[in-house]
Amino acid sequence: MAIALFLHGQSVRAQSSSHAILDISTLPVNHYTFADKYLVESPFEDFDDEAGQAQSPTSSSQSATAGGSGAQNTGTQTTSTQQTSQSKQKKAPPKGTSNDRLFYVLPNFLTLEESEQVPPMTAKEKFAVTARGTYDPAEFGLVAIVALLGQASNSDPSYGQGLKGYAKRYATTYGDNVVENFMASAIFPSILHQDPRYFQLGHGGAKKRVWHAFTRAFITRSDSGTHQFNFSEIGGALAAAAISTYTYHPQSDRGVGEVFTVWGTQVGWDVGTYVLKEFWPDLRKKYSRHHANTDTTTIDAPVPSATTPATAPAPAPR
Repeated sequence: MAIALFLHGQSVRAQSSSHAILDISTLPVNHYTFADKYLVESPFEDFDDEAGQAQSPTSSSQSATAGGSGAQNTGTQTTSTQQTSQSKQKKAPPKGTSNDRLFYVLPNFLTLEESEQVPPMTAKEKFAVTARGTYDPAEFGLVAIVALLGQASNSDPSYGQGLKGYAKRYATTYGDNVVENFMASAIFPSILHQDPRYFQLGHGGAKKRVWHAFTRAFITRSDSGTHQFNFSEIGGALAAAAISTYTYHPQSDRGVGEVFTVWGTQVGWDVGTYVLKEFWPDLRKKYSRHHANTDTTTIDAPVPSATTPATAPAPAPR
C-alpha cells in the first residue's frame, strides 16, 4: 500500500512539472540565422529588447551621438563627393574644344594642341563655344583697353572726348567684336560646313610655324576633314565689317572704303591672334618648368627629439 501511494505521488509531481516546462514551439518566432542568412524568426527577440531597455541612459545617449555623428559624416562625404563631381562637370570643356586661355586670361577655347583626329563640331556647338568666348569677362576688359587706346589717339574724332566719347568707342569696339566673332566662327562655318577651330602645328622651326599660323586665315578644314579656302574667315569678316559700318558706325565713316578698312583690321587682328595661339603653348610650358624649378624646398637638419640622447660635445683641444 505504501508503495502504491509513493508511485501515485511521483506521477502527480511529473504531471505538474510537465506543465511548467517551456514549450518553445508556442513562443513567437523572430529569426534564427545560419551562415548570416535569416531562416526563421527568433523567440529571443523579446528578451533582447528587455535587455536593451535595461541599459543605462548614458550608453544610450552615447550610441545616439555616435550614430548621429556617423550619419553626419556620411552625409558630408556624400555631399562633398557630389560637389566634386559637379565641379568636374562644370570644368569640363564642350566636346572638341578646350579651357585654355592666352596668358591665362583671354579665352582660347577654339584652339586644339596636337589634336589631328577630332570629331567635327555641330552647328549648335559652334554657336555655343563662340558665345562662351565672346561673353567671357576677359573680353570686356580687352575691349576696354582697345577703346582707351582709341580715346588716347583720338580715333574717329566725331566721337569726341570725355566719358561720352569713351562710351561710344567702347560700344563700337565691342559691337565689332561680337558681330565678327559670330560671323566668322559660328554663322558662316555652320552654313559652309567649315571648322572654326585653330589646330596648332606644334613642331618645326619658327618660320614654318609662323607661316602655318598666317595661312590659317586663308586655309581651313571642312567638317569632313579636307582643306578648303577659309570662306568663313574672309567672308565672315567682310560681312561683319559691312554690317557694322552701315548700322552703328558714324555717318561720316560709312562707305565702301571704310568697309574694307574695318575688314582688313579685323583679319589682321585674327592673323596676329593665330600666331599667339601657335606659340602660346610653348610659352606656357616654359613658364611651368621655370616655376617648378624655382619652387623648391630646403631640407633642414633634423632636430633631435626628447627621447633621442643628445650627443656630447667634443672636448676642446688643449
